[in-house]
Amino acid sequence: MSTPTPNNLTLIRPDDWHVHFRDDAILQAVVPYTASQFGRAIVMPNLMPPITSISAANSYRDRILAAVPEDISFDPLMTAYLTDTTDSNELAEGYEQGVFTAVKLYPANATTNSSHGVSDLHNVYGVLEKMQSIGMPLLIHGEVTDPTIDIFDREAVFIETILQPLIHDFRELRIVLEHVTTEEAVEFVTDRHASAPGKIGATITAHHLMINRTDIFRGGIRPHLYCLPIAKRERHRLALRKAAISGEGPFFLGTDTAPHSISAKESNCGCAGIFSSPVAMQAYAQVFDEENALEKLEDFASRNGPAFYGLPENEDTITLRRCERNSVDRVSVSGEDDVMPFLAEEGIIWSVN
Repeated sequence: MSTPTPNNLTLIRPDDWHVHFRDDAILQAVVPYTASQFGRAIVMPNLMPPITSISAANSYRDRILAAVPEDISFDPLMTAYLTDTTDSNELAEGYEQGVFTAVKLYPANATTNSSHGVSDLHNVYGVLEKMQSIGMPLLIHGEVTDPTIDIFDREAVFIETILQPLIHDFRELRIVLEHVTTEEAVEFVTDRHASAPGKIGATITAHHLMINRTDIFRGGIRPHLYCLPIAKRERHRLALRKAAISGEGPFFLGTDTAPHSISAKESNCGCAGIFSSPVAMQAYAQVFDEENALEKLEDFASRNGPAFYGLPENEDTITLRRCERNSVDRVSVSGEDDVMPFLAEEGIIWSVN
C-alpha cells in the first residue's frame, strides 16, 4: 500500500465478504456497484427458494456474472443455505468442485427470507461434522429468534447460549460470525482467535460503524436505517470501530449490502436491510479517516479476509480520493421502484477510482 495522505489512498483491491444481490431486475441494477469496487464477494443464498444445491448455485452465479460490466473482473463466491434437511454430501461435493465457498446458517425466521433456516442446531450436527472434517467455513447470522428476547439483546444471547456450545462441540469448525454489532461479539471473537487462531472470523459493516440505534429514530422513524441485526447502543459502535481499525486478523470487511425498493422499506411493515454498495469503500474510508487509521484500512478491507479463507490477495489496486461532498443518487431498477442507498441524505466525501 502507498503511504496514505490526507487526500489520497491506494490499496490492494478489497473484497466484500457479505453481499445480498437478490435476483432478477434488482440483481441487474446492484451487481455493478459491488463489482466496480471489489475483486470478490461472498454471495448470500437467501433467495426464494434458497440456494441449497450445486446446480442452483451455478445458475445463480451465471446470472450474477451476466450483470457484471464487460470491462470489470469480478468473482462471486457462492454459499449454500443450511436447512434442517441439508445433504452433507452435496455440500462436500460442491466445496470440492469450488462451487461453494462456505455454508450460511440462518436461524429460522431471523431475517429476510430465512423461513427455511435451521430450527435446531442439533438437526444439522451431521452436516457440521462433515464441514469440520473438510475445512468448509460456516457463516452465521448470530441472533436468537425467541420473541421474548429483546431485539437489542439477541446477538449477545446467541453468543452465550448457542455459539459457545457450538464451538465446544466443534472445536475445529471454521466460523465467521457475520455483521457483528456488539461489544460482546468483539470480545468473543478476539478471545476465540487468541485461543484458536484461524478458526474464527467476523465481518463488520460500514453502517454499523457509522450509526447507532438512536440514529434510527433521529427526527422520526428512519426506515432506510433499519437492518438486522439492528444497530445497537453507542458503546457497541465504538467497540466495532476499535476492532475494525485494529488491523487484527479475525476482523474483515463485509458490507451486508441488502437492497429493497423504497416502497418495501417505507411500508407499514418495512423490510430490514441497508443498501450500501454504491458507497461502500467511501464509507469505510470515512470511518478509518475519522479514527486517524487510514493506514489500517488495507488490512481490514484487502488482507484479513483472503487470509481467513485461504485465498490469494487481489493483484490490482483501487485508489480512494478525498473530494467535495457529493450526493448519492437513488438506484433505478427496471420495472420496479428505486432503491435508496446508504448516506443518500448525508452525501460522501471520498471517491473511488
